[in-house]
Amino acid sequence: MGLITQTPQSYYAGNNYGNYQFTSLDNVINQFIIAYVGEDKIIPRVKRVDVAFHAQRAMQELSFDTFKSCKAQEFTVPAALQMPLPQDYVNYTKVSWVDSAGIKHLMYPTSKTSNPSSNPLQDANGDFKLQAIGSMTDGDKDITLDKEYKDILIGMVVTGGSLYPNVTVTAISNSAGLTTITVSTAPDITVADATLTFTKTDGSLILPQKSSHIIENLSWNNSLNDYKITGTASDLENLEIGMVLYHADFPAGTTILNVSGTTILVSSLPTTGPITDGEILFVSPDAADTDTWTSYKSNTPSENNNDDYEDDTYWPVDGQRYGLDPQHAQVNGSYYIDCASGKIHFSSNISGKTVILDYISDSLGKDNEMQVHKFAEEALYKWIIYGIVSTRANIPEYVVRRYKKEKFAETRKAKLRLSNIKLEEITQILRGKSKQIKH
Repeated sequence: MGLITQTPQSYYAGNNYGNYQFTSLDNVINQFIIAYVGEDKIIPRVKRVDVAFHAQRAMQELSFDTFKSCKAQEFTVPAALQMPLPQDYVNYTKVSWVDSAGIKHLMYPTSKTSNPSSNPLQDANGDFKLQAIGSMTDGDKDITLDKEYKDILIGMVVTGGSLYPNVTVTAISNSAGLTTITVSTAPDITVADATLTFTKTDGSLILPQKSSHIIENLSWNNSLNDYKITGTASDLENLEIGMVLYHADFPAGTTILNVSGTTILVSSLPTTGPITDGEILFVSPDAADTDTWTSYKSNTPSENNNDDYEDDTYWPVDGQRYGLDPQHAQVNGSYYIDCASGKIHFSSNISGKTVILDYISDSLGKDNEMQVHKFAEEALYKWIIYGIVSTRANIPEYVVRRYKKEKFAETRKAKLRLSNIKLEEITQILRGKSKQIKH
């Protein structure tokens, strides 16, 4: 049952403090089999793996609303205003930022915004189309478009003019403000100013990329076995590692490995050269942020106005309290959790602040987490019994109901015990409310 075998000296010399209040899940399973399984006992026979399954399910369920949540993660909110959720995250209990004195300031979730899963590219008419005007020549795979296009990428299907079906874009080049595409099959009829439509091969809608940059005055040379592209430092400052290059002189899928000063290191050698005045399209592999999220993170919350504290009016503009929504009547910032991307998004006034996320796990993420507080040990036994008898055939219904009631009663008892209510603490709180307490 968890007797102390460690000496006081070794306990205080170690770092596993307070562990006596818990018992391991493995011990619970062993003790359950000893106490409840066997001849003339509640459960005549059962496999250990079945007991382990129901014990782990009980741990999960009790972790959600009975066990105390002791898990928290501290992080600094970056300029991007979003952070990934912890690896073993199931739900949160509170989110707060910490001031210079180490005091938490509770933040509030906002339900008035979200991050849509996609924002497909639309034309001026609102249609989900990507079209361009191009001139094609009989037998020539190169088609020059009417202007520069950053959303046309290699691999897209292009239709229109005299092109055959299932023609795809195999290369892209930019020069003098125009985009030239190379297609997989040359047209057999010359057509001027043809309307070309570009679609994805899988039929999905085209999503704008997070960032696209057409950089001019670039130089490269394949004869030197050189993976470098050189340019002007000010032109390269927006380029990032991982961006994809789109140019006829570079193999499809070429990416940026590093950007330093005037030099770009790429993953593939150019196929031609030397080039001293080239233009290359660099595209981020990630889709662009939605307009909703962009507006939310770039806007300064209205409750973050400055106040001079020289009078009794908190709000600097008279009448600003009229129609105030109580959920926004705070200056601690707001957040929302995007379940699709697994990230938590923050308002702009939280940038650079230290944030603590207190959250709930299911107690099964790591081996050292699979332990039960002794206040809830009996509840776990009742959960296992009910789980076993409710899934077996030929068990009378009144027996199942009996253990369901016992499970409910023990869970309620464990919740009361773990709530950690102290009379002296309640008394002190009531004193703060100007209540006279005799004791």
